[in-house]
Amino acid sequence: MKAAENKSVIEKVFVKLNQVDKVLENKVDTILLRMINMLKYIFILIMILYLAICLMSLSHKIISFTLNQGALDFVSIKMILTDGLFTLIVIAIVKTLFIKNGFDYALTFLEIAFVVMIRKLILLETVPEETDLLIALGITSSVFFILIVYIHNLKRLWKREDKVN
Repeated sequence: MKAAENKSVIEKVFVKLNQVDKVLENKVDTILLRMINMLKYIFILIMILYLAICLMSLSHKIISFTLNQGALDFVSIKMILTDGLFTLIVIAIVKTLFIKNGFDYALTFLEIAFVVMIRKLILLETVPEETDLLIALGITSSVFFILIVYIHNLKRLWKREDKVN
């Protein structure tokens, strides 16, 4: 009889501990989730500040090169294009921080990858030793571009179907 009473007391203690553990786990999860959200917004603010700095730097380069040279030479144009593509990448990354839909999030990262590859293709010097790399990057960026256009057309088609239904 005492063994049954002891067992039930032990079971009761474990049930109480399990309940306390679940309450603590829920509270800890909520606290950690709030901290992560707060850090996410701090990161977004930092990225927006960084984006503003990128835009100011790009504007400064365009204005200073144009004032100094008049008609820009190829090296200056390449530098401005490189900075512009980098700024475009930063804009896309900041944009992704506000996306809540996973499909749009993945599509945006596909677009970022396309811009990164195009930037890499522009920056690479065309030397015979890197022909294979240039071909691989060109094919990959072409596939990404085709995927982006295809997915955008699919989304437009899905929206039309939703309006009809």
